[in-house]
Amino acid sequence: MESFIGTGVALVTPFTRDAAVDVSALRSIVRNQIENGIDYLVVLGTTAESATLTKQEKQLVIDTVVSENKNRLPLVLGIGGNNTLGIAGEIQQANLEAFQAILSVSPYYNKPTQEGIYQHYKKLSEVSPLPIIVYNVPGRTASNIQPQTIVRLARDFKNIIGIKEAAGDLQQAMKMKALLPQDFLLISGDDMITLPMVLAGGHGVISVIAQGFPEQFSKMVRLGLDRKVDEAYALHYRIAPSIDMIYEEGNPAGIKALLQKKGLCQDTVRLPLVKASEDLTRRIAAFVEGMEQEVAINRS
Repeated sequence: MESFIGTGVALVTPFTRDAAVDVSALRSIVRNQIENGIDYLVVLGTTAESATLTKQEKQLVIDTVVSENKNRLPLVLGIGGNNTLGIAGEIQQANLEAFQAILSVSPYYNKPTQEGIYQHYKKLSEVSPLPIIVYNVPGRTASNIQPQTIVRLARDFKNIIGIKEAAGDLQQAMKMKALLPQDFLLISGDDMITLPMVLAGGHGVISVIAQGFPEQFSKMVRLGLDRKVDEAYALHYRIAPSIDMIYEEGNPAGIKALLQKKGLCQDTVRLPLVKASEDLTRRIAAFVEGMEQEVAINRS
């Protein structure tokens, strides 16, 4: 579980201008994360637009990341959905040899009760050969995993090892921390409150903005884990405006606009998503330029 302490990145799926998977850009993004301090990579999460990828495209993304990573960083595979038996079957059929854990989102749209959520993860736990990280993101699923439910899962299933907590509720996260076993991973899924969660006892983050600023964001998380609070918050407040911007018109439109400015990929997304507006793209580009100037000055 130490593999997942620190900063994980939820990788985008870069597309060419005609919306095909851009293998070359994906390789560049993976290299950029490895070279700039990221601790692990999450493949085919929500940020990857996995809902709009075909089965063949998903396999292409997996093969590309695994090939480029070359076993340098731990890999987490996103396998989740609202059909419990279908997801259980997908886990059983998947080639998981290159992965160290599964990230599985709480069932969306169906709006299960807390007992339904518990039974969903119970079934996944029974079939999974890998550790499972639960993903709680009520803004997308329309149901919130309550602290008592994740405590039950942590207690009852040894291969459920953590939660990516993205309710955006620091009080809920702190309640989870107080109730969960010490070694159960409490991972922020909200970039803006990552540092407060780490300082409250969390283990790190699975981040979107870190994909754009891997060196700075991963350093902030390490400083937080080391309890170097003032230095960590200085970085937090420097990066924070970009977090608001990349989510302003939805994820991953914002982060792809940022990555395009950095020369890592095109800003293409697939419908029903649309790329960031000209105004937002301009503001993101200006922020990136400011950050790059600061880095250049600090290194000179």
